[in-house]
Amino acid sequence: MPSSLAIHDKGLATKIGFGNKDASGRQLIPREKARVHRMQTWDWRSQMQPFHRNLLRAFNELDKLADKLKVSSSIVEKAAYIYRKALKKDLVRGRSISCIIAASLYAACRKTRTPRTLKDVAKVIGVRSREVAKNYRLLFKELNLKMPVTDSVKCVSRIASKVEIPERTSRKALRILEKAKRKGISAGKDPMGLAGTALYIACISDGITRTQKDISKAAGVSEVTIRNHFKSLRRIVKT
Repeated sequence: MPSSLAIHDKGLATKIGFGNKDASGRQLIPREKARVHRMQTWDWRSQMQPFHRNLLRAFNELDKLADKLKVSSSIVEKAAYIYRKALKKDLVRGRSISCIIAASLYAACRKTRTPRTLKDVAKVIGVRSREVAKNYRLLFKELNLKMPVTDSVKCVSRIASKVEIPERTSRKALRILEKAKRKGISAGKDPMGLAGTALYIACISDGITRTQKDISKAAGVSEVTIRNHFKSLRRIVKT
């Protein structure tokens, strides 16, 4: 098995099994039994230190999250790396392990430009998104994380698949976003909100019935966000 940061011992540790036979299958003599038993005990204790127990619990949570969010192994590795850095800086003390590992996974998604929102991560772990956001800001500040800006173009296909919008309409939404980027309208705005608004305008243009509520729910934003972006993007379509 290859080594991995997402395993508490990185997959490199050895384990002394509980048995009374040597490598050749012969029974150990009583004196050797006592010595091997001591080695087994210390081997078990060395792997059950607080640091390893913390990692074991955290990475069990990470595996569940990654499975539910359907993210790749490279993102899991990056999330494990961020969590290990947080643990070394003592950022986990007094905080929920589940929330810190969720924030680490969200940070890894942001780092790799994988379209997963705070609400997505919070929903699968069963906490409020503000809790994950608070811990994410802590990691961002204390670990000096450098995050790329999420591109709204990459969010279009994700929203479109949720509300079953045809490919032709999705391409029209992409053209609207490209035009918005050239005109500098998309700068500093929420990428999921922009992508949802562009899809909503494209649906109106193609005569596809999708409400603001449908789009906003799929994008994980409020209907107010869609309405606020609608005016500026609609102006682009008419020019």
